[in-house]
Amino acid sequence: MIHASDVPAALAWYANAFPAATRKVIPWSEGEFECLEFDGVQIEIVPADEKVASGAAGSVVYWYVDDFSAALAHFVCVGATLYRGPGEIEDGQRMCQVRDPWGNCIGLRGR
Repeated sequence: MIHASDVPAALAWYANAFPAATRKVIPWSEGEFECLEFDGVQIEIVPADEKVASGAAGSVVYWYVDDFSAALAHFVCVGATLYRGPGEIEDGQRMCQVRDPWGNCIGLRGR
């Protein structure tokens, strides 16, 4: 789950950030819930509130990317900001964190 103050805008941003993701509509008791599915992972955008705010404050999901430099450039191009790194890690890989427009961190790692 990714918390954001503007769920429709965040859903559109993440669809742009993960262009291979597919939109998925899930029916539930209060209507329908729209999310994204990417590489077997469901990306759910939910409202930030007084209990869970958006921003860098906990766990970060790291996505393995085939071309680290291209992936980092793509995320920056769609409006993410570099937050941490990039740094060199094991086996010639690199990793970093970028922040979405709501301050949430996305981890990237790859060659």
